[in-house]
Amino acid sequence: MRAVVIREHGSYDKLLFEDREIPEPKAGEVRIQVKAAGLNHLDAWVRRGVPGHAFPLPMVPGCDGSGVIDALGDGVQGIEVGQRVVIAPGVVEGDDGATAAGLDHLSPRYGIFGETRDGTCAEYVTIPARNAIPLADHVSFEDAAAFPLATLTAWNMVVRRARLKPGETILVHAAGSGVSTAAIQIAKLSGASKVIATTSSQAKADRARELGADEVIDYSDPAWSKQVKKLTGGIGVDVVADHVGQATFANSLKTLVRGGRYVFCGATTGPKGDMNLNLVFFKNISVLGSTMGSLGDVHRIIKLLEAGKLRPIVDAVLPLDQVGEAHRRLEEREVFGKLVLTP
Repeated sequence: MRAVVIREHGSYDKLLFEDREIPEPKAGEVRIQVKAAGLNHLDAWVRRGVPGHAFPLPMVPGCDGSGVIDALGDGVQGIEVGQRVVIAPGVVEGDDGATAAGLDHLSPRYGIFGETRDGTCAEYVTIPARNAIPLADHVSFEDAAAFPLATLTAWNMVVRRARLKPGETILVHAAGSGVSTAAIQIAKLSGASKVIATTSSQAKADRARELGADEVIDYSDPAWSKQVKKLTGGIGVDVVADHVGQATFANSLKTLVRGGRYVFCGATTGPKGDMNLNLVFFKNISVLGSTMGSLGDVHRIIKLLEAGKLRPIVDAVLPLDQVGEAHRRLEEREVFGKLVLTP
């Protein structure tokens, strides 16, 4: 089979195409013939490398994917060869207490396809059977591949960690990202009274409004936090959902009401943020980290996808041999929503 392989960290030229043996599913696993693979920022981090973190190279990247069951390992029941499936991106190697409690994403054994084991940028991939979620016929493989990781991340941030309630207000940074396009939709689905989004262009602002953002502001304006206050009648927002990090952290805290919650799942502009501790304790602000989400919540969001209540935003579908171009578009912020690759 053909597969994208990262053998060493670096630029786009480190995304190699190789011929590999088609993998055989182990006991409890299934083999998927991949029809579509979703691109995420995590793929770029694996390619570039992260200081202080060792990835198990060589690695086939790709966290998200969809396809057809091609083979079953020993002991697999309840799923059939030929069945359409979407892949749950988080994987626990073995069972432990966290898995049994429905908190698999908090397990020390938790990993992600394309980060801790071979991923979906290949013609075939083997995965634990529990990660293969049946997919309704009316959902395209491309939409399914664009959906799980970003939507699960947004769901865990907005619903589980920040616990956004009906009637509350939320600020969603970087509206054009996959996580943020999902967070805007989830906030509206949760009954938010006002969703404010930040972005960098009029075109992205218009699309954010189509998704449900009530107000959109330009984050390049140094006074953007004051705009948030103005749009909320001087009160501020109940929740800030962020993955920008260093560039937005300090001012995001200023936009929060008393008892507000700042939740973040990444720090694309840098890992260090200045925190005014007086502001945090005086206003009873919660600062909440969030990474991925449970397998149970993957099933929940897939049902919402199939019901048309949440939808992936696919910017473009490219052939797998254009994976380098896809990485470039993602890193240069030319994308609104998700990029999908097809083998």
